[in-house]
Amino acid sequence: MLKTVITLLVMTGYAVASTGSGEGGTDIVERTVNFLIFVGILYYLLAEPVKGFFIGRTAGIAADLEKVQEKLREAKAAKEAALAEVEEAHKFSAELHENAKKENAIIKDKIMLQCESDIDNIIKQHESLMDLEQRKMLRNTVDEIMSELLREDSANFDKEMMAKIIMKKVA
Repeated sequence: MLKTVITLLVMTGYAVASTGSGEGGTDIVERTVNFLIFVGILYYLLAEPVKGFFIGRTAGIAADLEKVQEKLREAKAAKEAALAEVEEAHKFSAELHENAKKENAIIKDKIMLQCESDIDNIIKQHESLMDLEQRKMLRNTVDEIMSELLREDSANFDKEMMAKIIMKKVA
């Protein structure tokens, strides 16, 4: 803006100065003094508003820059917090995985102990059932032998006859 005003003043100076060439002298000193006075008046009138404008503009830009810097700091802090949360989540998932493995092993061991106990109980029941069946078979065999012996003549009751009867029942 100042350049435009100066250019306009210089142009008007050339237009007015061209008429005095008939007298043979130049009034360059007077014109220069007038120009310097005019520039001084313009400076006096426009310097404070122009300075205020640029100071205000500088302060506005600085405030905007500070807001942007603050937002940048907040974004960095939010990023750091998010990364910390992600790290905590990774640690938690690793701990959870380890705990699940341990619990799996404990449950497997309990199930294996229970199965072994059940198998031992089944084997004991089977053995006692076999003993019971053997005793029943023995009683039945003894009962059959005794009934057969009682049916037969007691005079012919000797060792050979008893061995024959027992062999017949066992086979």
